[in-house]
Amino acid sequence: MKENAGGKAVLVVVLVLALLVGGGWAAAYYAAGDELPHGTSVAGVDVGDRTPAAAAAHLQDALAGRMAQPITVVVEGTEVSVDPTEAGLSLDARATVDTGAATRSWDPRRLWSHYTDGRDLTPVVRVDRTRLAAVATRIDEKAGRPATDGAVSFRGAQVSVTDPVTGRGVDPTRLGEALRSAYLATGDGRRVRLGLRDIAPAIDDADVRTAVDDFANPAMSAPVTLVFGRSPVRIAPRGYASALSLVPEDGTLKPALNERRLRTLVGRGLASDRSAPVNATVRLVRGKPRVIPAKPGVSYDPDEVAKVFLDLVARPDGRRTQKVRATVAEPEFTTADARALRITRKVSEFTTHFPYANYRNVNIGRAAHLIDGTVLKPGETFSLNGIVGERTRANGFTEGWTIQNGVFKSDLGGGVSQLATTTFNAAFFAGLEDVEHKPHSLYISRYPIGREATVAWPSVDLKFKNDTKYGVLVHAFIDPATPSSQGSVTVSLWSTKVWDITTRTGARYAFTPYKKQTLSGNCETTSGADGFSIDVWRYFHKPGSSAVAKTEKLHTTYIPQDEVDCR
Repeated sequence: MKENAGGKAVLVVVLVLALLVGGGWAAAYYAAGDELPHGTSVAGVDVGDRTPAAAAAHLQDALAGRMAQPITVVVEGTEVSVDPTEAGLSLDARATVDTGAATRSWDPRRLWSHYTDGRDLTPVVRVDRTRLAAVATRIDEKAGRPATDGAVSFRGAQVSVTDPVTGRGVDPTRLGEALRSAYLATGDGRRVRLGLRDIAPAIDDADVRTAVDDFANPAMSAPVTLVFGRSPVRIAPRGYASALSLVPEDGTLKPALNERRLRTLVGRGLASDRSAPVNATVRLVRGKPRVIPAKPGVSYDPDEVAKVFLDLVARPDGRRTQKVRATVAEPEFTTADARALRITRKVSEFTTHFPYANYRNVNIGRAAHLIDGTVLKPGETFSLNGIVGERTRANGFTEGWTIQNGVFKSDLGGGVSQLATTTFNAAFFAGLEDVEHKPHSLYISRYPIGREATVAWPSVDLKFKNDTKYGVLVHAFIDPATPSSQGSVTVSLWSTKVWDITTRTGARYAFTPYKKQTLSGNCETTSGADGFSIDVWRYFHKPGSSAVAKTEKLHTTYIPQDEVDCR
């Protein structure tokens, strides 16, 4: 019985001890919870005995000042300060603490480790690759040397080569690793050293040589010809070189074409608007008549021409002509027609002078510009009003003095009669047919007496006919007047000489006395002058002959210029 009692007592003690141990084990299990092991740290910051969320927040706050400090990167003796934010560095605090977090376990060994085996966790540092690349570029600019791509260009008709150059720069991967390691460091740990590596150019020697051999040299070897219908357009390398280029693309040099420049080049051989033909004509070039060739009107697809052109310039000699689909309209007046006009020399020229007034410079200059370059074919009639048009501000004219009913009044286009008189005399001495001219109603002393003309829109015109079998080119220009000097306007006619002209002016007769007037408003005070009549003869001679082949007489009557008191 006693032994049974003792055994029971031992059993009770064992049970009690078991309960005590089990209770402590359970208490330790529940006390551990989700907290990080005791003594856990990150970069010297204790985060143990905290939940992951609390540990991450504490870690972020504790390291904030350190993470904001700049990192010094030393590259072969050159120091560059890097702002961690600029480099895209950031601490992922939650991911960091999650590497040390442990789930609860009844395993006594893991419970023991939770309370005794805290460790230093490796921080999880993120790097933004785009920002890191920008920092690497900045470091290379200070400590390295950029790589230079090889290039091929065209200067005139010559091929120009730029040799590639190997660069030197930091390795972005090694830079990222170095910045990561220094991000949370202190003291000298925030100073890292890096070397430079060679950076190969994207376009190297082999790429340059291929571009020169396969495209550039063939392109500059000979002209190319685009054929639009029956109209060939030949373009020399010196002309199209500025439209060509070789651009880097995926590590090679690809041919490229400036299509706008190509259209300009093609347009020089075709009509400018690519639809209507341009007739041939004759112009003065460096003081001599020159036939300006006709251009056919052509409609074509610019994209198709561009593709054809890039292929054409790379072909060998003998295969550099290509037809292009186009609709062609031939000009009515051909280059041969223009040459047949035989406009070869100056056959007459006349100059008149005028006193200074700005409106004269403007109006005479504008009218001279409009008639300059006019070409009269055989049988055509020159009309000053028809060419110059109405004298309006929109047409480039301004107000000036005109003669109306014997009185000087201000009106648009005042002064244009100076050009009419000059043009009339050029036609007079070229021996052309006088179709229509009206002298001024009053005699103006700066004009040749009996050989002058006035115009007024639209009723009074100056007309003369090209009654020769040759063309006639009109050239007109002014030398503007200044406050201290007279101006002049000159008109010359160019053709093949048909006549030599001489002239005689008779005496004044049939005088008419002037009157006195008192006016107000739009008028000018003038002195009086008597009216009179006068005759002028034009004698026609065959070139080089003194014999008179025919004679014309011009009769002019000038009315009196009244004495006007303009109030």
